[in-house]
Amino acid sequence: MADFLLFNPRTYDPAHFDPETRRLLRATVDWFEERGKRRLIEDYRTRAWLADFLAFAAKEQLFATFLTPASAAGGHPGKRWDTARIAALNEILGFYGLDYWYAWQVTILGLGPVWQSGNAAARARAAELLSQGEVFAFGLSEKTHGADIYSTDMLLEPDGEGGFRATGSKYYIGNGNAAGLVSVFGRRTDVEGPEGYVFFAADSRHPAYHLVKNVVDSSKYVSEFRLEGYPVRAEDVLHTGRAAFDAALNTVNVGKFNLCTASIGICEHAMYEAVTHAHTRVLYGRPVTAFPHVRRELTDAYVRLVGMKAFSDRAVDYFRSAGPDDRRYLLFNPMTKMKVTTEGEKVVDLMWDVIAAKGFEKDTYFAQAAAEIRSLPKLEGTVHVNLALILKFMRNHLLDPVAYEPVPARPDAADDDFLFRQGPARGLGSIRFHDWRPAFDAYAHLPNVGRFREQADALCAFVATAAPDEEQSRDLDLLLAVGQLFALVVHGQLILEQAALRGLDEDVLDELFAVLVRDFSGYAVELHGKDSATAEQQRWALDAVRRPVVDAARSERVWQRVEALSGAYEMTP
Repeated sequence: MADFLLFNPRTYDPAHFDPETRRLLRATVDWFEERGKRRLIEDYRTRAWLADFLAFAAKEQLFATFLTPASAAGGHPGKRWDTARIAALNEILGFYGLDYWYAWQVTILGLGPVWQSGNAAARARAAELLSQGEVFAFGLSEKTHGADIYSTDMLLEPDGEGGFRATGSKYYIGNGNAAGLVSVFGRRTDVEGPEGYVFFAADSRHPAYHLVKNVVDSSKYVSEFRLEGYPVRAEDVLHTGRAAFDAALNTVNVGKFNLCTASIGICEHAMYEAVTHAHTRVLYGRPVTAFPHVRRELTDAYVRLVGMKAFSDRAVDYFRSAGPDDRRYLLFNPMTKMKVTTEGEKVVDLMWDVIAAKGFEKDTYFAQAAAEIRSLPKLEGTVHVNLALILKFMRNHLLDPVAYEPVPARPDAADDDFLFRQGPARGLGSIRFHDWRPAFDAYAHLPNVGRFREQADALCAFVATAAPDEEQSRDLDLLLAVGQLFALVVHGQLILEQAALRGLDEDVLDELFAVLVRDFSGYAVELHGKDSATAEQQRWALDAVRRPVVDAARSERVWQRVEALSGAYEMTP
């Protein structure tokens, strides 16, 4: 039986998109299915470069159509930067293999500084390279400094003719082996401070561009490269000064959103394999899925996955509706990167506990899913970095809401041009949010939504009366535990907003919130155990622990949805 909540290539019909988008998404699915599972796994195991996929993408103009904003499209009717369809393609590419998604993802990152630039020649060049099927790269990280862009050692020396000579190395740079354009971050040798920053466009085929190696053992080409006196012409300069710094951070804002839907795709494919294997395997005369603990683990995995999708789909709407006076997406973005991807790890782990040794077998998708799902929480800033970012919004979000017009569902064929004019990457503490409570009020009749609401209200009281003091605010270990509690409230809010828009099954929703109640209780106990937690904070933590409302009939109905996934999809051999 097909489950409309999960992506299934057999039944996939993205009818909410325009005809050309539907054609390209369906063509991508068909390309993978025709290629077949055996070839997919073999390419993964042999670390083959993605030349065949990139040739397909070039032939179909996939990247060019999806990643050229309307302002650079030369009037082409189908080209636009549309976060809804980008998210759909993330999910498909994750479903078939993270290596394919990664080449697309770092192309998005490489394009970020270009599409934010006022350099018309560079923008036209990028649009032409896309139409030729080229990929792009984002030259930000360095071996010694990581993504600490304050400390870049990529140095640009003025050449006396209005340009520069760039020398330095970059590390962890996807597509660095093949990119037609690499957006490189560096600093001038003749200007001190932030005004010395420069973003410029480089070509990986230039003689002064030296490819050192692939730093990972994978089809993903995550390169180290070095520039030796690379000539940077005036027409290659994308940004200078503080604008270069802002372009780096704003590009990451655009790019890291893609991790959530890639994680969803991985989990969906793995779930079909895991449920089918467990349900068709017999132990001690019974199907594996007859054991209560197995049903619990697979049901938890399923509802967590549904929650991942609901949150991410709703976050798309806020991205697409963003503007100078509505920057709420800057909270929901690190949430998709941090919360959804770590939920993906939990989903895979729950299924792996069930299928055990099967998860290592070389002819399964699950084996690569189990490895690749680990990478997503660690890309575009660690979980800790994004949790710390989320905390900047906590007081305003929980305690000081303001009125906004409701944000509708946004599947429309619009160009999300604001993402390339986000402005200065600061002022996060001044961003205001709509009231989170009405989303919960709409589902107050569901027992576990009500139980979780008690915990969310308790967190508001914590922030108002027992928040970390000045000394504790320097204890990141304590703050991160608080951040996990806040993240759960935001996670629940957007899930409920999406449930109201989509009409999600209330049994599934209540079962999901039973899981979230347990999660909140677990993080509260963790906070209780922190070295610097005060006696008042410890009392609060234990008082916030709740037991989910148990309903055996509800859990059985949700289990039947999970059980129906057995045999619902198997990739073409």
